Amino acid sequence: MSEPLVIVGNGMAAARLVDELAKTALGRYAIAVIGEEPRLAYNRVLLSSVLAGETASHEIELRPADWWRDRGVTLKYGCAVTEIDVGRRELKIANDESVEFSKLVLATGSMPLRLNVPGADLLGVHTFRDSRDVDLLLTLAAAKKRVVVVGGGLLGLEAAYGLAKAGAPVTLIHLMDRLMERQLDAPAAALLKSLVEPRGINVLLNANTTRILGGTRVEGVELADGTRIDADAVIFAAGIRPNIALASDAGIPVRRGVIVDDQLQTGASGIFALGECAEHRGVCYGLVEPAYEQARVLAQHLAGRTAAYNGSVVATNLKVSGVSVFSAGDFLGGDGTESIVLSDVGRGTYKKLVISEARLVGAVLVGDVADALWYLELIRGREKVARIRKDMMFGRPVVTLKEAA
Repeated sequence: MSEPLVIVGNGMAAARLVDELAKTALGRYAIAVIGEEPRLAYNRVLLSSVLAGETASHEIELRPADWWRDRGVTLKYGCAVTEIDVGRRELKIANDESVEFSKLVLATGSMPLRLNVPGADLLGVHTFRDSRDVDLLLTLAAAKKRVVVVGGGLLGLEAAYGLAKAGAPVTLIHLMDRLMERQLDAPAAALLKSLVEPRGINVLLNANTTRILGGTRVEGVELADGTRIDADAVIFAAGIRPNIALASDAGIPVRRGVIVDDQLQTGASGIFALGECAEHRGVCYGLVEPAYEQARVLAQHLAGRTAAYNGSVVATNLKVSGVSVFSAGDFLGGDGTESIVLSDVGRGTYKKLVISEARLVGAVLVGDVADALWYLELIRGREKVARIRKDMMFGRPVVTLKEAA
């Protein structure tokens, strides 16, 4: 008889885990996936494309309903898990239903941060995180509402781009001195700013939001320097926080995320976590690729094979506000590193490669990202690049490193 395995969360991490389990342990587990969002798992990265009208909502679904059915998966979506009873090995759902488990995987993702400023509870203050948010923002854009987006990271830029392309006047305000400071160095961020502003996004940097103005509904935003920006709506996109309440309430150890070891095991036997909600070796990854790497390891472990997750080289390879952007590894470069830079502002391209001890350790690309995956291979493989150092800025050589050696 198949062992009951329950996955809480029906996002990208959960879908990849089911896919990996179907390859490694088909028939070993009776899998149930329980998700709060009222739809099949979808590609969250493409939400801004839906907002911009470039992609239909149904086109971002990761797998059709029959894919899940063919793999024997029971899907319960539009259902919120309210409690984990570790001792009784069961979950409670909002409608008082109980679901038993032998193994449990937490893939609960993250929630958007809302700034703790006066007026944050006014009507017209929203977040940008899931497909339900997209539906609401599309309504704002259709009505040509003036929107202020708070946050100049990936989420904020994607929200601003989608709203601007859908027809809304948009101002993006960011506390830091450059956009996407966690993924880009200063020159790359300056180029990105120059490329997104002509797309209908007014960008304000070093802008500290101190108050949302209005009586019962949003009328504007006030900054620390006294600047006031008229607005009909405010979108908070200033970061995310791992969803740990379910685990914490059950007595499962948490810090910023749900603490896991190299097999993605939590502090409770037979209970695992992966994706944005998990904290591994003190790190919470807010990106898709680490979640996929974790899913591969966890599937191997659940199949009874030896596998360990040792952390991820963080990489971003996306189209941000219509501009291709890539960064990976130690892209800032510190003492003992060397940077090779190629910048062509007129063509909207920027490349920076960081070398340490004859190895590529970091890269930033804006505009032209054709060689991004090759650079990522070099960073992860830690191969010596001395023989191709002079030419690597211009793309993958015909002769490989091994052949050159």
